[in-house]
Amino acid sequence: MDQYEAVMKLLMEMVKSEPEKHGAGQDDGAIPVGVSNRHVHLSQGDLDALFGAGYELTKMKDLSQPGQYACKETVTVCGPKGAIEKVRILGPVRGKTQVEILAGDCFKLGVKAPARLSGDLDGTPGVTLVGPKGSVQTKSGLMAAQRHIHMLPEDAARFGVHDGQNVSLEVDGLRGGILKNTIVRVTPNSGLECHIDTEEANAMGLDGSSRVKIIR
Repeated sequence: MDQYEAVMKLLMEMVKSEPEKHGAGQDDGAIPVGVSNRHVHLSQGDLDALFGAGYELTKMKDLSQPGQYACKETVTVCGPKGAIEKVRILGPVRGKTQVEILAGDCFKLGVKAPARLSGDLDGTPGVTLVGPKGSVQTKSGLMAAQRHIHMLPEDAARFGVHDGQNVSLEVDGLRGGILKNTIVRVTPNSGLECHIDTEEANAMGLDGSSRVKIIR
């Protein structure tokens, strides 16, 4: 093979590989899935009451959203009928405590948790949290997480959606289907990801390696 043939062969290989490089989920409309279990976000005041004055959370691992992380610490969530132990705390601390449980947990705890977006606490019930140094009875903040999609403004432009928009998702696979009432959340510091809880993921056959598509 002479030099000309070698160069042409190399160019042909580069052309063939280009579609594969850019077609593997980068711009095909697929959105990564993040599966969330029950968890707690604490205010500093409630953290102090549960773990001791001036306590600081211990980061265990970073989460997909910038600045968010899972902590080593856990609490027990208590309701009128029962309790769930070792519920993970997520950091950093927030202005108000928020407890996100699964729909099935409502039966065990004996509570009714409305589906809400994070931070939408008005009208939500309270719950009892127990830590190693004390307990807290919250006045509100108990919810089942409303499924949603985190994205940057440039992602929103690419998908043709806007912050707060209610969209539907198409899920492929044997147990796939359509997930309605998924809320778009656009912020300048988001990682592109669709957040659903473990019950929804199990019902639709999804996990952390799955992808979904917006179909409106």
